[in-house]
Amino acid sequence: MVVKNEYPRPQFVRNSWQNLNGKWQFAFDDDDLGIKEKWYQENIKLGQYIQVPFVYQSKLSMVNDLDIHDVIWYKKKVKLKEHENQKEVILHFGAVDYQAQVYVNEHLVIEHEGGCTPFSVNITHYLKEGEQDITVRAYDPHEDEFIPRGKQFWKEQTKGIWYTNSTGIWQTVWLECISGKHIVDVKYCSLYDEGKVNIRCRGSKVGERDKLYYEISCKGKSIADGSLSWRAEVLDFSIDIIQAKIFHTNVHEEGLSWTPETPTLLDVKLMLKNEQDEVCDEINSYFGFRKVHIENGMVYLNNKPYYQKLVLDQGYWPEGLMTAPDDEALIRDIENAKEMGFNGCRKHQKVEDPRFLYWADRLGYIVWGENASTVMYNDKAVKRIIDDWAQIVDRDYNHPCILVWVPINESWGVPHIHNDKKQQHFAETMYHYLHAIDNTRLVVSNDGWEMTTTDICAIHNYKHGEKKEAQVYQEYREILATKERLISHPSTCRSIYVNGYFHKGEPIMLTEFGGIGLCVSAESGWGYTSVSSEEEFIEEYGRIIEAVYASKGLWGFCYTQLADVEQEINGLLTYDRKPKCDLGKIREINNRYHVSRIIC
Repeated sequence: MVVKNEYPRPQFVRNSWQNLNGKWQFAFDDDDLGIKEKWYQENIKLGQYIQVPFVYQSKLSMVNDLDIHDVIWYKKKVKLKEHENQKEVILHFGAVDYQAQVYVNEHLVIEHEGGCTPFSVNITHYLKEGEQDITVRAYDPHEDEFIPRGKQFWKEQTKGIWYTNSTGIWQTVWLECISGKHIVDVKYCSLYDEGKVNIRCRGSKVGERDKLYYEISCKGKSIADGSLSWRAEVLDFSIDIIQAKIFHTNVHEEGLSWTPETPTLLDVKLMLKNEQDEVCDEINSYFGFRKVHIENGMVYLNNKPYYQKLVLDQGYWPEGLMTAPDDEALIRDIENAKEMGFNGCRKHQKVEDPRFLYWADRLGYIVWGENASTVMYNDKAVKRIIDDWAQIVDRDYNHPCILVWVPINESWGVPHIHNDKKQQHFAETMYHYLHAIDNTRLVVSNDGWEMTTTDICAIHNYKHGEKKEAQVYQEYREILATKERLISHPSTCRSIYVNGYFHKGEPIMLTEFGGIGLCVSAESGWGYTSVSSEEEFIEEYGRIIEAVYASKGLWGFCYTQLADVEQEINGLLTYDRKPKCDLGKIREINNRYHVSRIIC
Protein backbone atom coordinates (compact mmCIF):
# COMPACT_ATOMS: atom_id res chain seq x y z
CA MET A 1 0.00 0.00 0.00
CA VAL A 2 1.31 3.46 -0.94
CA VAL A 3 0.35 6.25 1.44
CA LYS A 4 0.52 10.01 0.94
CA ASN A 5 0.41 9.60 -2.81
CA GLU A 6 0.28 13.33 -3.62
CA TYR A 7 3.15 14.74 -5.68
CA PRO A 8 5.66 15.88 -3.03
CA ARG A 9 7.11 18.91 -4.86
CA PRO A 10 4.03 20.81 -6.06
CA GLN A 11 5.88 23.81 -7.51
CA PHE A 12 8.14 21.72 -9.72
CA VAL A 13 6.03 18.90 -11.13
CA ARG A 14 7.06 16.21 -13.59
CA ASN A 15 4.36 13.88 -14.81
CA SER A 16 6.43 10.75 -14.34
CA TRP A 17 7.50 9.80 -10.82
CA GLN A 18 7.44 6.81 -8.48
CA ASN A 19 6.27 7.02 -4.88
CA LEU A 20 8.23 4.83 -2.46
CA ASN A 21 6.03 5.42 0.57
CA GLY A 22 4.39 2.44 2.22
CA LYS A 23 5.75 -0.71 3.82
CA TRP A 24 9.49 -0.82 4.51
CA GLN A 25 11.57 -3.22 6.58
CA PHE A 26 12.60 -1.59 9.84
CA ALA A 27 14.85 -2.15 12.86
CA PHE A 28 16.12 -0.39 15.96
CA ASP A 29 19.89 -0.36 16.38
CA ASP A 30 20.38 0.59 20.02
CA ASP A 31 23.88 -0.90 20.13
CA ASP A 32 24.84 0.84 16.87
CA LEU A 33 25.96 -2.38 15.20
CA GLY A 34 24.37 -1.83 11.80
CA ILE A 35 27.36 -0.34 9.99
CA LYS A 36 29.81 -2.82 11.47
CA GLU A 37 27.54 -5.77 10.63
CA LYS A 38 26.69 -4.30 7.21
CA TRP A 39 22.92 -4.22 7.57
CA TYR A 40 22.85 -2.51 4.18
CA GLN A 41 23.76 -5.79 2.46
CA GLU A 42 21.04 -7.41 0.37
CA ASN A 43 20.92 -10.64 2.36
CA ILE A 44 20.31 -8.88 5.71
CA LYS A 45 16.67 -8.76 6.74
CA LEU A 46 15.42 -6.25 9.29
CA GLY A 47 13.14 -7.60 11.99
CA GLN A 48 10.14 -5.27 11.82
CA TYR A 49 8.06 -3.27 9.34
CA ILE A 50 7.14 0.40 9.29
CA GLN A 51 4.76 2.54 7.25
CA VAL A 52 6.77 5.32 5.59
CA PRO A 53 6.64 8.37 5.86
CA PHE A 54 5.46 8.15 9.48
CA VAL A 55 8.06 8.11 12.28
CA TYR A 56 8.24 5.05 14.52
CA GLN A 57 6.84 7.05 17.48
CA SER A 58 3.55 7.63 15.65
CA LYS A 59 0.46 5.42 15.45
CA LEU A 60 0.32 5.60 11.67
CA SER A 61 3.81 4.10 11.42
CA MET A 62 2.34 0.81 12.71
CA VAL A 63 5.30 0.65 15.14
CA ASN A 64 4.00 3.15 17.70
CA ASP A 65 6.96 2.88 20.09
CA LEU A 66 7.66 5.85 22.40
CA ASP A 67 10.96 4.51 23.74
CA ILE A 68 14.11 6.39 22.79
CA HIS A 69 16.08 4.84 19.93
CA ASP A 70 18.85 7.02 18.53
CA VAL A 71 19.69 4.77 15.56
CA ILE A 72 17.18 3.12 13.25
CA TRP A 73 17.31 1.39 9.88
CA TYR A 74 14.96 1.12 6.89
CA LYS A 75 15.12 -1.18 3.90
CA LYS A 76 13.01 -1.59 0.76
CA LYS A 77 13.21 -3.48 -2.53
CA VAL A 78 12.16 -1.31 -5.46
CA LYS A 79 11.35 -2.21 -9.03
CA LEU A 80 11.73 0.75 -11.33
CA LYS A 81 8.59 1.51 -13.30
CA GLU A 82 10.55 2.94 -16.18
CA HIS A 83 14.19 3.36 -17.00
CA GLU A 84 15.99 3.83 -20.30
CA ASN A 85 19.72 3.86 -20.88
CA GLN A 86 19.78 7.57 -21.66
CA LYS A 87 17.78 8.40 -18.54
CA GLU A 88 19.05 9.18 -15.05
CA VAL A 89 17.36 8.03 -11.85
CA ILE A 90 17.11 10.47 -8.95
CA LEU A 91 16.21 9.30 -5.44
CA HIS A 92 14.48 12.00 -3.33
CA PHE A 93 13.82 12.30 0.41
CA GLY A 94 11.44 15.00 1.66
CA ALA A 95 12.95 14.95 5.17
CA VAL A 96 14.75 12.52 7.50
CA ASP A 97 15.27 13.44 11.15
CA TYR A 98 18.13 13.97 11.90
CA GLN A 99 21.12 12.48 10.04
CA ALA A 100 20.70 10.07 7.14
CA GLN A 101 22.97 7.64 5.35
CA VAL A 102 21.49 6.13 2.20
CA TYR A 103 22.69 2.93 0.54
CA VAL A 104 21.63 1.68 -2.89
CA ASN A 105 22.53 -1.89 -3.76
CA GLU A 106 25.03 -1.95 -0.87
CA HIS A 107 26.75 1.30 -1.93
CA LEU A 108 26.71 4.40 0.30
CA VAL A 109 25.33 7.04 -2.10
CA ILE A 110 24.70 10.07 0.13
CA GLU A 111 24.90 11.38 3.68
CA HIS A 112 22.71 14.26 4.80
CA GLU A 113 22.38 16.25 8.02
CA GLY A 114 19.28 18.26 8.84
CA GLY A 115 15.95 16.94 10.05
CA CYS A 116 13.63 19.25 8.11
CA THR A 117 15.17 19.72 4.68
CA PRO A 118 15.01 17.68 1.45
CA PHE A 119 17.88 15.97 -0.29
CA SER A 120 18.35 13.88 -3.41
CA VAL A 121 20.99 11.76 -5.12
CA ASN A 122 21.59 10.47 -8.63
CA ILE A 123 21.65 6.67 -8.27
CA THR A 124 21.97 5.79 -11.97
CA HIS A 125 25.46 4.29 -11.67
CA TYR A 126 24.47 2.10 -8.73
CA LEU A 127 21.54 0.38 -10.42
CA LYS A 128 21.46 -3.33 -11.23
CA GLU A 129 19.22 -5.64 -13.19
CA GLY A 130 15.88 -6.38 -11.56
CA GLU A 131 14.96 -5.02 -8.15
CA GLN A 132 16.97 -2.31 -6.40
CA ASP A 133 17.82 -2.44 -2.68
CA ILE A 134 17.47 0.88 -0.85
CA THR A 135 18.64 1.09 2.76
CA VAL A 136 18.53 4.11 5.08
CA ARG A 137 20.25 4.55 8.42
CA ALA A 138 18.85 7.45 10.49
CA TYR A 139 20.64 8.85 13.52
CA ASP A 140 18.80 11.19 15.89
CA PRO A 141 20.82 11.92 19.05
CA HIS A 142 18.07 12.80 21.50
CA GLU A 143 20.32 14.42 24.10
CA ASP A 144 22.32 16.56 21.69
CA GLU A 145 21.47 20.13 22.72
CA PHE A 146 23.04 21.60 19.61
CA ILE A 147 20.81 20.14 16.91
CA PRO A 148 17.67 22.03 15.81
CA ARG A 149 14.96 20.01 17.58
CA GLY A 150 12.21 22.59 18.08
CA LYS A 151 9.36 21.22 20.22
CA GLN A 152 10.64 17.64 20.21
CA PHE A 153 11.25 16.37 23.77
CA TRP A 154 14.35 14.37 24.62
CA LYS A 155 12.53 12.02 27.01
CA GLU A 156 9.82 9.37 26.55
CA GLN A 157 7.16 11.17 28.60
CA THR A 158 6.25 14.59 27.22
CA LYS A 159 5.42 17.55 29.43
CA GLY A 160 4.95 21.30 29.42
CA ILE A 161 5.53 22.80 25.98
CA TRP A 162 7.46 19.74 24.73
CA TYR A 163 5.99 17.11 22.40
CA THR A 164 6.80 13.57 21.30
CA ASN A 165 10.06 13.46 19.39
CA SER A 166 10.26 12.32 15.76
CA THR A 167 13.04 10.12 14.45
CA GLY A 168 13.70 9.03 10.88
CA ILE A 169 11.78 9.43 7.63
CA TRP A 170 8.81 11.78 8.02
CA GLN A 171 8.19 13.07 4.51
CA THR A 172 7.73 11.32 1.17
CA VAL A 173 10.44 9.18 -0.46
CA TRP A 174 10.28 9.06 -4.25
CA LEU A 175 12.06 8.43 -7.55
CA GLU A 176 12.27 10.35 -10.80
CA CYS A 177 13.56 9.05 -14.11
CA ILE A 178 14.87 12.04 -16.08
CA SER A 179 17.04 12.92 -19.03
CA GLY A 180 20.65 13.87 -18.37
CA LYS A 181 19.79 17.16 -20.04
CA HIS A 182 17.16 18.59 -17.68
CA ILE A 183 15.88 21.60 -15.73
CA VAL A 184 17.40 21.63 -12.25
CA ASP A 185 15.27 24.32 -10.62
CA VAL A 186 13.47 27.60 -11.16
CA LYS A 187 12.98 30.71 -9.02
CA TYR A 188 10.42 33.48 -9.46
CA CYS A 189 10.80 37.01 -8.15
CA SER A 190 7.87 39.40 -8.52
CA LEU A 191 8.95 42.85 -9.71
CA TYR A 192 5.60 44.09 -8.56
CA ASP A 193 6.00 47.80 -9.13
CA GLU A 194 7.22 47.14 -12.68
CA GLY A 195 4.47 44.66 -13.50
CA LYS A 196 7.11 42.02 -14.28
CA VAL A 197 8.31 38.69 -12.99
CA ASN A 198 11.98 37.70 -12.97
CA ILE A 199 12.64 34.02 -13.70
CA ARG A 200 15.91 32.31 -12.90
CA CYS A 201 16.08 28.83 -14.43
CA ARG A 202 19.03 26.46 -13.98
CA GLY A 203 19.77 23.61 -16.39
CA SER A 204 22.00 20.54 -16.40
CA LYS A 205 24.17 19.55 -19.37
CA VAL A 206 22.61 22.29 -21.51
CA GLY A 207 24.25 24.10 -24.42
CA GLU A 208 23.52 27.09 -26.60
CA ARG A 209 21.75 24.93 -29.20
CA ASP A 210 19.24 23.83 -26.57
CA LYS A 211 16.20 25.96 -25.91
CA LEU A 212 13.92 26.73 -22.99
CA TYR A 213 10.27 27.28 -23.91
CA TYR A 214 7.97 28.92 -21.38
CA GLU A 215 4.30 29.81 -21.11
CA ILE A 216 2.66 31.77 -18.30
CA SER A 217 -1.11 31.59 -17.94
CA CYS A 218 -3.76 32.66 -15.46
CA LYS A 219 -7.04 30.78 -15.05
CA GLY A 220 -6.47 29.09 -18.39
CA LYS A 221 -5.70 32.31 -20.28
CA SER A 222 -2.20 32.68 -21.74
CA ILE A 223 -0.38 35.80 -20.56
CA ALA A 224 3.09 35.38 -22.02
CA ASP A 225 5.18 32.80 -23.86
CA GLY A 226 8.50 32.58 -25.59
CA SER A 227 11.81 30.76 -25.85
CA LEU A 228 15.46 31.36 -25.02
CA SER A 229 18.71 29.65 -25.95
CA TRP A 230 20.75 28.14 -23.11
CA ARG A 231 23.84 30.30 -23.49
CA ALA A 232 24.77 29.57 -19.87
CA GLU A 233 23.85 27.09 -17.18
CA VAL A 234 21.49 29.68 -15.70
CA LEU A 235 18.92 31.65 -17.66
CA ASP A 236 17.93 34.88 -15.91
CA PHE A 237 15.18 36.87 -17.62
CA SER A 238 12.21 39.11 -16.88
CA ILE A 239 8.73 39.02 -18.39
CA ASP A 240 6.17 41.81 -18.51
CA ILE A 241 3.02 40.08 -17.31
CA ILE A 242 0.88 43.24 -17.34
CA GLN A 243 1.98 44.00 -20.92
CA ALA A 244 1.66 47.78 -20.83
CA LYS A 245 -2.04 47.88 -20.11
CA ILE A 246 -3.34 51.35 -19.28
CA PHE A 247 -3.99 50.36 -15.65
CA HIS A 248 -0.68 48.52 -15.26
CA THR A 249 0.13 50.35 -12.00
CA ASN A 250 -3.01 48.98 -10.37
CA VAL A 251 -2.16 45.32 -10.61
CA HIS A 252 -4.65 44.29 -7.94
CA GLU A 253 -7.56 45.51 -10.05
CA GLU A 254 -6.29 43.43 -12.96
CA GLY A 255 -6.80 40.32 -10.79
CA LEU A 256 -3.24 39.03 -11.12
CA SER A 257 -1.90 39.68 -7.63
CA TRP A 258 -1.91 37.21 -4.73
CA THR A 259 -3.62 38.01 -1.43
CA PRO A 260 -5.41 35.78 1.12
CA GLU A 261 -8.69 37.23 -0.17
CA THR A 262 -7.82 36.76 -3.86
CA PRO A 263 -5.19 34.00 -4.05
CA THR A 264 -4.50 34.24 -7.78
CA LEU A 265 -1.75 31.93 -8.99
CA LEU A 266 -0.04 32.13 -12.36
CA ASP A 267 0.66 28.75 -13.94
CA VAL A 268 3.97 28.16 -15.68
CA LYS A 269 4.96 25.49 -18.17
CA LEU A 270 8.66 25.02 -18.86
CA MET A 271 10.02 22.80 -21.62
CA LEU A 272 13.64 22.04 -22.48
CA LYS A 273 14.30 20.96 -26.08
CA ASN A 274 17.57 19.89 -27.67
CA GLU A 275 18.88 20.91 -31.10
CA GLN A 276 16.88 18.06 -32.70
CA ASP A 277 13.74 19.70 -31.26
CA GLU A 278 13.22 16.73 -28.95
CA VAL A 279 11.66 17.34 -25.53
CA CYS A 280 14.26 16.54 -22.85
CA ASP A 281 12.35 17.82 -19.83
CA GLU A 282 8.96 19.33 -19.04
CA ILE A 283 7.93 21.04 -15.80
CA ASN A 284 4.61 22.35 -14.51
CA SER A 285 5.00 25.13 -12.00
CA TYR A 286 3.34 28.29 -10.64
CA PHE A 287 4.01 31.50 -8.74
CA GLY A 288 2.07 34.23 -6.99
CA PHE A 289 2.50 37.86 -8.01
CA ARG A 290 2.85 39.84 -4.80
CA LYS A 291 5.00 42.26 -2.82
CA VAL A 292 5.50 42.67 0.93
CA HIS A 293 7.26 45.57 2.63
CA ILE A 294 7.09 47.76 5.73
CA GLU A 295 6.31 51.46 5.79
CA ASN A 296 4.92 53.94 8.32
CA GLY A 297 4.84 51.33 11.08
CA MET A 298 2.70 48.96 9.01
CA VAL A 299 3.10 45.82 6.93
CA TYR A 300 2.11 46.38 3.32
CA LEU A 301 0.92 43.67 0.97
CA ASN A 302 0.90 44.71 -2.67
CA ASN A 303 1.47 48.33 -1.65
CA LYS A 304 -1.56 48.43 0.65
CA PRO A 305 -1.55 48.31 4.48
CA TYR A 306 -2.41 44.77 5.53
CA TYR A 307 -3.38 43.76 9.06
CA GLN A 308 -2.37 40.18 9.77
CA LYS A 309 -4.67 38.04 11.94
CA LEU A 310 -2.59 34.92 12.46
CA VAL A 311 -2.94 31.80 14.54
CA LEU A 312 -0.03 29.79 15.99
CA ASP A 313 0.15 26.37 14.35
CA GLN A 314 2.41 23.63 15.76
CA GLY A 315 1.79 21.26 12.83
CA TYR A 316 1.24 18.10 14.89
CA TRP A 317 -1.44 15.44 14.42
CA PRO A 318 -2.47 12.79 16.98
CA GLU A 319 -1.79 9.79 14.74
CA GLY A 320 1.04 11.09 12.53
CA LEU A 321 2.84 13.57 14.84
CA MET A 322 4.75 15.95 12.51
CA THR A 323 3.40 14.16 9.42
CA ALA A 324 -0.17 14.93 8.39
CA PRO A 325 -2.14 11.78 7.55
CA ASP A 326 -3.10 13.17 4.14
CA ASP A 327 -3.70 16.36 2.18
CA GLU A 328 -7.24 16.57 3.52
CA ALA A 329 -5.82 17.18 7.00
CA LEU A 330 -3.72 20.08 5.71
CA ILE A 331 -6.66 21.58 3.84
CA ARG A 332 -8.91 21.20 6.88
CA ASP A 333 -6.50 23.14 9.11
CA ILE A 334 -6.39 26.04 6.65
CA GLU A 335 -10.13 26.05 6.07
CA ASN A 336 -10.88 25.92 9.80
CA ALA A 337 -8.56 28.87 10.44
CA LYS A 338 -10.08 30.91 7.62
CA GLU A 339 -13.57 30.05 8.83
CA MET A 340 -12.59 31.61 12.17
CA GLY A 341 -11.50 34.82 10.47
CA PHE A 342 -7.74 34.28 10.53
CA ASN A 343 -5.82 35.14 7.37
CA GLY A 344 -2.70 33.14 8.13
CA CYS A 345 -0.57 31.23 10.58
CA ARG A 346 2.83 31.20 12.17
CA LYS A 347 4.19 27.67 11.75
CA HIS A 348 5.89 27.21 15.08
CA GLN A 349 9.29 25.53 15.49
CA LYS A 350 8.78 23.38 12.41
CA VAL A 351 9.44 23.49 8.68
CA GLU A 352 6.17 22.30 7.21
CA ASP A 353 5.69 19.88 4.34
CA PRO A 354 5.56 21.62 0.92
CA ARG A 355 2.07 20.20 0.45
CA PHE A 356 0.83 22.50 3.23
CA LEU A 357 2.46 25.50 1.57
CA TYR A 358 0.89 24.50 -1.74
CA TRP A 359 -2.59 24.56 -0.21
CA ALA A 360 -1.82 27.84 1.59
CA ASP A 361 -0.86 29.30 -1.80
CA ARG A 362 -3.99 27.97 -3.45
CA LEU A 363 -6.51 28.71 -0.68
CA GLY A 364 -5.08 32.12 0.30
CA TYR A 365 -3.37 31.79 3.67
CA ILE A 366 -0.35 33.71 4.97
CA VAL A 367 2.47 31.63 6.47
CA TRP A 368 5.34 32.74 8.68
CA GLY A 369 8.13 30.23 8.12
CA GLU A 370 10.13 29.12 11.13
CA ASN A 371 12.84 26.53 11.66
CA ALA A 372 13.31 24.34 14.72
CA SER A 373 15.66 25.89 17.29
CA THR A 374 18.52 24.33 19.17
CA VAL A 375 18.47 24.23 22.96
CA MET A 376 21.93 25.73 23.49
CA TYR A 377 24.49 27.76 21.57
CA ASN A 378 27.89 26.82 20.17
CA ASP A 379 29.74 27.02 16.85
CA LYS A 380 28.32 23.71 15.65
CA ALA A 381 24.76 24.89 16.34
CA VAL A 382 25.42 28.06 14.32
CA LYS A 383 26.63 26.08 11.31
CA ARG A 384 23.70 23.67 11.49
CA ILE A 385 21.14 26.45 11.62
CA ILE A 386 22.70 28.41 8.77
CA ASP A 387 22.91 25.25 6.66
CA ASP A 388 19.26 24.49 7.41
CA TRP A 389 18.11 27.96 6.43
CA ALA A 390 20.01 27.85 3.13
CA GLN A 391 18.06 24.70 2.23
CA ILE A 392 14.75 25.99 3.62
CA VAL A 393 14.83 29.15 1.53
CA ASP A 394 15.95 27.21 -1.52
CA ARG A 395 13.02 24.80 -1.15
CA ASP A 396 10.30 27.32 -0.29
CA TYR A 397 11.39 30.49 -2.09
CA ASN A 398 8.59 30.36 -4.68
CA HIS A 399 5.65 30.04 -2.28
CA PRO A 400 3.74 33.36 -2.28
CA CYS A 401 2.00 32.47 1.00
CA ILE A 402 5.24 32.91 2.97
CA LEU A 403 5.58 36.58 3.93
CA VAL A 404 7.95 36.36 6.90
CA TRP A 405 10.93 34.27 8.02
CA VAL A 406 11.49 33.66 11.75
CA PRO A 407 15.03 32.35 12.42
CA ILE A 408 14.90 32.59 16.25
CA ASN A 409 12.08 32.20 18.77
CA GLU A 410 12.14 33.51 22.37
CA SER A 411 15.95 33.36 22.54
CA TRP A 412 15.91 29.56 22.21
CA GLY A 413 19.43 28.48 21.34
CA VAL A 414 20.75 31.95 22.24
CA PRO A 415 19.96 32.09 25.98
CA HIS A 416 22.49 34.83 26.77
CA ILE A 417 21.76 37.07 23.81
CA HIS A 418 20.91 40.12 25.91
CA ASN A 419 24.55 40.72 26.83
CA ASP A 420 26.53 38.16 24.83
CA LYS A 421 27.91 39.93 21.77
CA LYS A 422 28.61 36.66 20.02
CA GLN A 423 24.97 35.57 20.24
CA GLN A 424 23.85 39.04 19.21
CA HIS A 425 26.07 38.81 16.14
CA PHE A 426 24.46 35.46 15.32
CA ALA A 427 20.94 36.94 15.45
CA GLU A 428 22.09 39.90 13.40
CA THR A 429 23.78 37.54 10.94
CA MET A 430 20.60 35.50 10.49
CA TYR A 431 18.61 38.67 9.80
CA HIS A 432 21.03 39.85 7.11
CA TYR A 433 21.74 36.37 5.75
CA LEU A 434 18.06 35.69 5.09
CA HIS A 435 17.69 39.06 3.38
CA ALA A 436 20.84 38.33 1.36
CA ILE A 437 19.38 35.12 -0.09
CA ASP A 438 15.75 36.27 -0.19
CA ASN A 439 14.90 39.95 -0.53
CA THR A 440 11.20 39.27 -1.17
CA ARG A 441 10.18 38.73 2.47
CA LEU A 442 10.40 40.23 5.94
CA VAL A 443 12.56 38.79 8.73
CA VAL A 444 11.90 38.74 12.49
CA SER A 445 15.22 38.48 14.29
CA ASN A 446 13.99 36.91 17.57
CA ASP A 447 10.25 36.39 17.88
CA GLY A 448 9.01 37.27 21.36
CA TRP A 449 11.69 39.48 22.87
CA GLU A 450 15.41 40.36 22.90
CA MET A 451 15.40 41.43 19.26
CA THR A 452 18.30 42.92 17.35
CA THR A 453 17.70 44.38 13.87
CA THR A 454 14.26 43.24 12.79
CA ASP A 455 11.55 44.06 10.23
CA ILE A 456 8.74 43.41 12.73
CA CYS A 457 8.84 43.98 16.47
CA ALA A 458 7.23 40.65 17.47
CA ILE A 459 6.14 40.58 21.12
CA HIS A 460 4.79 37.71 23.27
CA ASN A 461 2.53 38.47 26.22
CA TYR A 462 0.20 36.00 27.94
CA LYS A 463 -0.42 38.15 31.03
CA HIS A 464 -4.06 38.97 30.33
CA GLY A 465 -5.18 37.10 33.45
CA GLU A 466 -8.41 35.26 34.19
CA LYS A 467 -11.77 36.99 33.80
CA LYS A 468 -12.03 37.49 37.55
CA GLU A 469 -8.65 39.28 37.63
CA ALA A 470 -9.93 42.66 36.48
CA GLN A 471 -6.85 44.58 37.57
CA VAL A 472 -4.50 42.22 35.72
CA TYR A 473 -6.57 42.59 32.55
CA GLN A 474 -6.63 46.38 32.86
CA GLU A 475 -2.85 46.44 33.14
CA TYR A 476 -2.69 44.20 30.06
CA ARG A 477 -4.85 46.64 28.08
CA GLU A 478 -2.67 49.54 29.18
CA ILE A 479 0.52 47.76 28.12
CA LEU A 480 -0.92 47.00 24.68
CA ALA A 481 -2.37 50.48 24.27
CA THR A 482 0.60 52.31 22.71
CA LYS A 483 3.91 51.66 21.00
CA GLU A 484 5.82 53.20 23.87
CA ARG A 485 4.23 50.95 26.50
CA LEU A 486 4.54 47.83 24.36
CA ILE A 487 8.27 48.36 23.98
CA SER A 488 8.97 49.40 27.56
CA HIS A 489 6.84 46.76 29.35
CA PRO A 490 8.01 43.23 28.48
CA SER A 491 5.95 40.36 29.85
CA THR A 492 9.02 38.53 31.21
CA CYS A 493 12.38 39.47 32.67
CA ARG A 494 13.74 39.64 29.12
CA SER A 495 13.60 43.06 27.44
CA ILE A 496 12.02 43.64 24.04
CA TYR A 497 15.37 44.62 22.49
CA VAL A 498 18.85 43.53 23.54
CA ASN A 499 21.49 45.93 24.79
CA GLY A 500 22.45 48.38 22.07
CA TYR A 501 19.34 47.88 19.91
CA PHE A 502 16.18 49.97 19.82
CA HIS A 503 12.82 50.22 18.11
CA LYS A 504 13.27 52.07 14.81
CA GLY A 505 9.66 52.45 13.76
CA GLU A 506 9.08 48.91 12.48
CA PRO A 507 5.54 47.48 12.81
CA ILE A 508 4.70 45.97 16.20
CA MET A 509 2.75 42.73 16.37
CA LEU A 510 1.58 40.63 19.30
CA THR A 511 2.78 37.27 18.00
CA GLU A 512 1.91 35.06 20.98
CA PHE A 513 -0.92 35.56 23.46
CA GLY A 514 -4.14 33.89 24.53
CA GLY A 515 -3.80 30.15 24.97
CA ILE A 516 -7.18 29.68 26.64
CA GLY A 517 -7.42 26.17 28.06
CA LEU A 518 -10.65 24.24 27.64
CA CYS A 519 -10.72 20.51 28.26
CA VAL A 520 -13.43 18.74 26.25
CA SER A 521 -12.32 15.17 27.00
CA ALA A 522 -11.37 13.09 30.02
CA GLU A 523 -7.68 13.85 29.53
CA SER A 524 -6.09 16.58 31.62
CA GLY A 525 -3.87 19.32 30.28
CA TRP A 526 -2.96 22.96 30.61
CA GLY A 527 -3.56 26.39 29.12
CA TYR A 528 -2.33 29.89 29.97
CA THR A 529 -5.80 30.60 31.38
CA SER A 530 -8.69 28.18 31.72
CA VAL A 531 -12.46 28.04 31.26
CA SER A 532 -14.99 25.26 31.80
CA SER A 533 -17.57 25.71 29.04
CA GLU A 534 -18.02 26.69 25.41
CA GLU A 535 -19.82 29.88 26.44
CA GLU A 536 -16.97 30.92 28.72
CA PHE A 537 -14.47 30.06 25.99
CA ILE A 538 -16.10 32.44 23.50
CA GLU A 539 -16.47 35.16 26.12
CA GLU A 540 -12.83 34.84 27.18
CA TYR A 541 -11.62 34.91 23.58
CA GLY A 542 -13.62 38.07 22.92
CA ARG A 543 -12.27 39.72 26.07
CA ILE A 544 -8.64 39.10 25.06
CA ILE A 545 -9.06 40.07 21.41
CA GLU A 546 -10.84 43.30 22.38
CA ALA A 547 -7.70 44.41 24.21
CA VAL A 548 -5.63 43.71 21.09
CA TYR A 549 -7.92 45.68 18.77
CA ALA A 550 -8.08 48.56 21.26
CA SER A 551 -4.33 49.03 20.89
CA LYS A 552 -3.05 51.98 18.91
CA GLY A 553 0.40 50.42 18.78
CA LEU A 554 -0.23 46.99 17.28
CA TRP A 555 -0.35 46.15 13.59
CA GLY A 556 -1.45 42.52 13.70
CA PHE A 557 -1.46 39.50 15.98
CA CYS A 558 -0.89 35.77 16.24
CA TYR A 559 -3.18 33.95 18.67
CA THR A 560 -2.04 30.84 20.55
CA GLN A 561 -3.14 28.39 19.16
CA LEU A 562 -4.97 26.55 16.38
CA ALA A 563 -5.27 23.10 17.98
CA ASP A 564 -4.47 21.23 21.17
CA VAL A 565 -1.23 19.26 21.09
CA GLU A 566 -0.78 16.34 23.46
CA GLN A 567 -0.84 17.81 27.01
CA GLU A 568 -1.58 21.33 25.74
CA ILE A 569 -5.34 21.96 25.71
CA ASN A 570 -5.15 25.63 24.73
CA GLY A 571 -6.26 25.25 21.12
CA LEU A 572 -9.33 26.57 19.34
CA LEU A 573 -9.69 23.00 18.07
CA THR A 574 -9.06 19.71 19.81
CA TYR A 575 -6.00 17.64 18.90
CA ASP A 576 -8.13 15.66 16.42
CA ARG A 577 -9.41 18.96 14.97
CA LYS A 578 -12.90 19.09 16.43
CA PRO A 579 -14.08 22.68 17.10
CA LYS A 580 -14.37 23.62 20.78
CA CYS A 581 -17.06 26.14 19.95
CA ASP A 582 -19.01 27.60 17.07
CA LEU A 583 -16.25 28.74 14.72
CA GLY A 584 -18.55 31.39 13.30
CA LYS A 585 -18.58 33.12 16.69
CA ILE A 586 -14.79 33.28 16.71
CA ARG A 587 -15.00 34.78 13.23
CA GLU A 588 -17.48 37.39 14.43
CA ILE A 589 -15.06 38.43 17.17
CA ASN A 590 -12.07 38.50 14.80
CA ASN A 591 -14.02 40.65 12.36
CA ARG A 592 -15.76 42.78 14.97
CA TYR A 593 -13.28 45.62 14.83
CA HIS A 594 -12.35 47.34 11.59
CA VAL A 595 -8.69 48.32 11.61
CA SER A 596 -8.47 51.48 9.55
CA ARG A 597 -6.11 53.71 11.49
CA ILE A 598 -2.71 54.70 10.15
CA ILE A 599 0.14 54.15 12.61
CA CYS A 600 2.90 56.71 12.22
